[in-house]
Amino acid sequence: MSILCVIPVRGGSKGVPGKNARVVAGKPLVVWSIEQALAASLDVLVSTDDPELAAIARAAGADVPFLRPAELAQDTTPTEPVILHAIRHRTAEGRRPDAVMLLQATSPVRLPGTLARAVREFTQTGVDSLVGVVPQTPFFWHPAADGGSATAEYDPAARPLRQELRADDYFYKETGSLYLSRTELYEREDNRIGGRVGLFVMDEAEGVDIDTLVDLRIAEQVLGDLGAAAGGSGETPGSARDGRRDVVSHAGSGVSRGAQTGERS
Repeated sequence: MSILCVIPVRGGSKGVPGKNARVVAGKPLVVWSIEQALAASLDVLVSTDDPELAAIARAAGADVPFLRPAELAQDTTPTEPVILHAIRHRTAEGRRPDAVMLLQATSPVRLPGTLARAVREFTQTGVDSLVGVVPQTPFFWHPAADGGSATAEYDPAARPLRQELRADDYFYKETGSLYLSRTELYEREDNRIGGRVGLFVMDEAEGVDIDTLVDLRIAEQVLGDLGAAAGGSGETPGSARDGRRDVVSHAGSGVSRGAQTGERS
């Protein structure tokens, strides 16, 4: 199966100006995702409108075959048309991929082996789209409506201990970090998620998403800590918790309980 890995990055950023080129834990932010994808032997294409980011990406080993058109680099541009633009470029080269892995550069924390595991689970389960998620305990509440009482997603009269929770008691929140989809989903539905959906359960540490300066500091701390734990090699430790490494598949068009991220790339 041929897989195209697309990393979309814009030069403009509202929350953290210039964040995709900003040095985080010793590397420009976008380089973390590029190196992780190259380590998984993926065909890595960076889609950007910014010459500086293009130069950074090429130096890191990514293919940057074009500068993204201005109409696909607006604050209101969704991610899907950007990915479809990259697919069409590869197709015009005679290299239409069977599937596309979307990596968000703003989620730089991925453990070694994570991307290879995603590819393996995608092919083995036969799902149409795989969504990166992190587990969440079920201790969620809905606000009161019309003067009634707030309601919980669990039974407060029999509140379980965390260690008593079973796998099916958890909710799963999209990280925004990783999506792996059959190419025809983009071509036919203009969506990264569709058909038979699988949940790719990632380690809690991989759930960092940079949207603010606080997020940036958290990512830098996590990457630094993981690098130190790996003996200063710059690589993060290689295994997530075994009990959370399985794909949770859902038939039809179901999506994980976490809201789909609304990032602009």
